[in-house]
Amino acid sequence: MAEILFILTTIFVAYVVYAVVGDQVADMKAIKSKEDSHPAKAETAKPAEVKVVENKPAQRTAKKAPEPVAKAPEKNESPVSKSGLRDPATGETASIPTNYRFAKRWIKEAMVKEGLLDKVYKNSELDDEANAKIKTALDSLLQMDKYRA
Repeated sequence: MAEILFILTTIFVAYVVYAVVGDQVADMKAIKSKEDSHPAKAETAKPAEVKVVENKPAQRTAKKAPEPVAKAPEKNESPVSKSGLRDPATGETASIPTNYRFAKRWIKEAMVKEGLLDKVYKNSELDDEANAKIKTALDSLLQMDKYRA
């Protein structure tokens, strides 16, 4: 019974689609035939009057050479890389995480591998004391040339 209902529904949907598409095609043909039967009147454009303007040479003024600007003191490059951290094993580059929860796994493992942290903390284990340790460990990791991007 369900199979018969499915077949009848499919036939009905196909008929509706056929009827709608057929009507749209017929409407498009009717619109095109109306446009072809009544061509638009072509208006001739009058040529615009052209005014002739004589160009006068511009007067040149003597410009003084700009005074040299004192160079800004060079910025002290901080030892922290601005572009992020690089995984020495895979070469993957990651931005510096602002929160331990969003740090990539290899960054967390690198902090443990370098001895900066005791273990990889779970999100449920994070408290103020753990966050302070993580912050100092991340700063120390950023100082290492091995992990600079």
